Amino acid sequence: MITIRNVTKRYGKTEVVKNFSLEVAPGESIAMWGPNGAGKTTVVRCILGLVAYEGTITVGGLDARRYGKSVRKAMGYVPQELSFYDEMTVYELLDYAAALRGISQDRVDHLCEVVVLTEHVNKQVRELSGGLKQRLGIASALLPDPPILLLDEPTSNLDAQARDAALELLQGLRDDGRTLIVTSHHVEEIAMLVDRVVAMEHGEITVICDPSDLAEELGLRAWLHLILENGSAEHALQVLTDLGFPTKLNSRGVLVEVSAQGKGEAVAALQRAGVEIKDLEIWR
Repeated sequence: MITIRNVTKRYGKTEVVKNFSLEVAPGESIAMWGPNGAGKTTVVRCILGLVAYEGTITVGGLDARRYGKSVRKAMGYVPQELSFYDEMTVYELLDYAAALRGISQDRVDHLCEVVVLTEHVNKQVRELSGGLKQRLGIASALLPDPPILLLDEPTSNLDAQARDAALELLQGLRDDGRTLIVTSHHVEEIAMLVDRVVAMEHGEITVICDPSDLAEELGLRAWLHLILENGSAEHALQVLTDLGFPTKLNSRGVLVEVSAQGKGEAVAALQRAGVEIKDLEIWR
């Protein structure tokens, strides 16, 4: 579906994407993962033809530089920073965008149901929460029914509930057979959504792997924040320290540093020692 060969993008003398090559099969879901400044968004902009680049990109067999208009018709794009006409209602905005493309109102009605916006269609865009605006962005991108969706940090500005709803929606789009390219810096979220992860740093690919292997491949570590029953923090600290886990107390419980594979080991050790865990959080 998408073939990227030796793509390099420079701004002045600075290379923000370096010799990037990737193939994405039809119906495949790919995440480009990395910290801010890794080059993820720039790759997306190259695919869309929004910036000049060195190398070649083909979409559906068409050269993206030579046949840019046809290539863009095959893609829906949801940018990280969404921008709409705030005075318009949800329905007015989608209807207007559909009319510009010669798309029927039936399609607008259908997409409002797909992205669960039907009960909000008469609200002005300015009244929408971040999660609802994200759904509106996805609905707008889906208007021409593109086989490919490009989503730049689709969950970055959402609260936990809105993030879960967005991921569920994207999972449904993936199950429909669309090709998805998602940029993200959240390890946990992308594992739920994609087939492969392309990890990037300083404009280069560092590893391509199954999402479940990403943390181990990159040697990522995390802090487990364990909230315990009253009076058991000191006992938990001793148990984990004896096992070699870097551990410290805080006002609510215990922080323990773990590898990608060590989370379960730490929790299991505390359970064996009779320490009751009320809740836990993962801090990366």
